[in-house]
Amino acid sequence: MQILGIDVGGSGIKGAPVDTETGQLLGERIRIKTPKNGEPEPVAEVVKQIAQSFNWSGPIGIGFPAPIKSGVAMMAANVSEKWVGTNADALFTKVTGCECTLINDADAAGLAEMTFGAGRGQPGTVIMITLGTGIGTAIFHHGHLLPNTEFGHLEVEGEDAEFRASDAARQREELSWKKYAKRLNKYFTALEKLFWPDLFIIGGGISKESEKYLPLLTIETPVVTAQMLNQAGIVGAALGALKPD
Repeated sequence: MQILGIDVGGSGIKGAPVDTETGQLLGERIRIKTPKNGEPEPVAEVVKQIAQSFNWSGPIGIGFPAPIKSGVAMMAANVSEKWVGTNADALFTKVTGCECTLINDADAAGLAEMTFGAGRGQPGTVIMITLGTGIGTAIFHHGHLLPNTEFGHLEVEGEDAEFRASDAARQREELSWKKYAKRLNKYFTALEKLFWPDLFIIGGGISKESEKYLPLLTIETPVVTAQMLNQAGIVGAALGALKPD
């Protein structure tokens, strides 16, 4: 099936048609800067613009930086607080004229990795962790997603985990890779004690530098880097719009 995948971020909105059977993009990815303040109507207009660029009239899947319940944004990260409580499915559907389905952005990245990337065919419990401005998480058991987890806000040593262990924290505090790996160890150990996962998948921009910190980790759970890179959000958003048989 062909679905237009859209990845909404705080700085840019990206999109391309996706073949949900293969995970391949069916056109060159378009990126448009996120409107200032990231308010609902202007963001929806950008998504409409991307859809029109592809002459799109079919379903659209949208990865969004918030927990999503029945199409409603429950929080807002790096976008306007006006999203909170907004029926985003309905807003995007109205503005674009296409059927739109939202999914949390970390869940979208996780779906892409579990279907076409590092988690493909992996049994048991898998936790996808995106390390960037914050920490995004997605958890899967035998390939099934538990949506809207926010394990980046787990308390570690009295502080929010993403305040200590995100890539932004590493840069802000100018941590060496050795010191950063120690923080990741503590965070991953906390997750191990709660969920006993079979695999961690690390995504986000920092995954490109994994050789600098992965060998320094001492946790028991295997850790691999994401394979879908900057396509994960788009592909996963399209997968999130698939309707169950």
